[in-house]
Amino acid sequence: MTSKVSYLGDLRTSSIHIQSGTEIISDAPVDNKGKGEAFSPTDLVANALASCMITIMGIKAADLAIDMKGTVAEVTKVMNADPRRIGSIKIDFSLVGTSDQKQRTLLERAAMTCPVFLSLHPEIEKDITFSWN
Repeated sequence: MTSKVSYLGDLRTSSIHIQSGTEIISDAPVDNKGKGEAFSPTDLVANALASCMITIMGIKAADLAIDMKGTVAEVTKVMNADPRRIGSIKIDFSLVGTSDQKQRTLLERAAMTCPVFLSLHPEIEKDITFSWN
């Protein structure tokens, strides 16, 4: 088992990661009858994409002896109305660690192979930008 999700009422859930005991609270968004006091489930999907991409880049960076600490991703999720689903995810990466173009290309390509990216429905638009500092 990976996690256990419990409904807390008022359109809120608690998800417990079995291995670590870490808890994630999620709320329905305000535009879907929720309080919007925590990540919505679809926010978590968009966030998972950015987190996965950074993780895969971090694995590749370690292989290349590159320190990417300080890299940031800004995530924007856009919902479609009918049917209600994620329409697009925009991620703007601000990356640190290397000025070598070949290494940058390797890291960017690695990001596009992350399991979340490959698992998302092809109709979800993925607008990904990489800015190197």
